[in-house]
Amino acid sequence: MPVDDNIWNLNSSSDRQHTEAYGSTEIFDASNYTFPRERIPLQMKDESKTPLVIVACGSFSPITYLHLRMFEMARDHVLENTDFEIMGGYFSPVSDFYQKQGLAEAKHRVRMCELAVEKSSTWLMVDSWESLQTSYQRTAIVLDHFQHELNGADGEGGVKLKNGEYKPIKIMLLAGGDLVQSFAAPDVWATADLHHIIGKYGCLILERTGSDVYEFLLSHDVLYKHRRNVFVIKQLIYNDISSTKIRLFIRRGMSIKYLLPTAVIDYIYDQRLYAD
Repeated sequence: MPVDDNIWNLNSSSDRQHTEAYGSTEIFDASNYTFPRERIPLQMKDESKTPLVIVACGSFSPITYLHLRMFEMARDHVLENTDFEIMGGYFSPVSDFYQKQGLAEAKHRVRMCELAVEKSSTWLMVDSWESLQTSYQRTAIVLDHFQHELNGADGEGGVKLKNGEYKPIKIMLLAGGDLVQSFAAPDVWATADLHHIIGKYGCLILERTGSDVYEFLLSHDVLYKHRRNVFVIKQLIYNDISSTKIRLFIRRGMSIKYLLPTAVIDYIYDQRLYAD
């Protein structure tokens, strides 16, 4: 089963090799970074609900309409089936230290994500923190970063309520069905990371063609333990646009129009990405 983007299969064997405390990173130049929060509402519409931010980690090389649709489908599911109120969504592109074929430079992937959402969405943002790291960051650490930025170092933060108090923001990982299947692969995910990601944060999983997420949830011990923190989203209109195929089309001189935003297409050709 080919893996298009690590939004579907986020981690590699390096996850098992890194078991240090969450949040540890190598040298990071903070002068190049500001956490984007301009689209996070200052107040909730319904303070009885739990504020939610959705995070998608991935290569996004390049970002496609499927990546954008994932967020919209997740929002529909949350509004219809949960007591969460969505405050925002984030794309978090991996750094250049994630060894993957077809990976354009991080600066290009971040910019393509920005172009995809800056005029078409009122709630999606791009966080460059992961892309700027000097080493590959595990998904658990990336989610801890969002926890720190949105809720504060001591968990004292979040959304300000009308009475002046603050309500912590729930953070959840958004991923595809292939990600869930990879949970069972030997030496791919550290068990401690799975408990941390699913138990502490939670996961919104978009089913892909041919995947049975519910059956896998029943068979996987960690997922079953935290099953109330896992939300499965069915695709009502199946979309299998693949970044891998986009790159192949470009190399073959084929059209990629209507497969990804026009601004992203223009950027790809202006920067001569994926041509070789």
